[in-house]
Amino acid sequence: MSEELQEVGRVTHYFTKIGVAIVELKSLLSVDDHIHFKGPNTDFTQTVKSMQIEHRNITQAKTGQSIGLKVDDRVRENDRVYKII
Repeated sequence: MSEELQEVGRVTHYFTKIGVAIVELKSLLSVDDHIHFKGPNTDFTQTVKSMQIEHRNITQAKTGQSIGLKVDDRVRENDRVYKII
């Protein structure tokens, strides 16, 4: 079975000290989704453990929203975020 990647957004900012990426979404994303970060210097997969909007924990975010996402590794502005289907 091969995995399919669906682009769900892009990184607009990264907070190094707290390891949080701001991601602008172009499709639905939920806690427990498996996602892949891809960019010129970025290439890793993780599970969405927590995400926030305006410092409030949420379990699902919709198209057009910008979310704070705890990440396992460093990401960079304009890295693409894909959901693994």
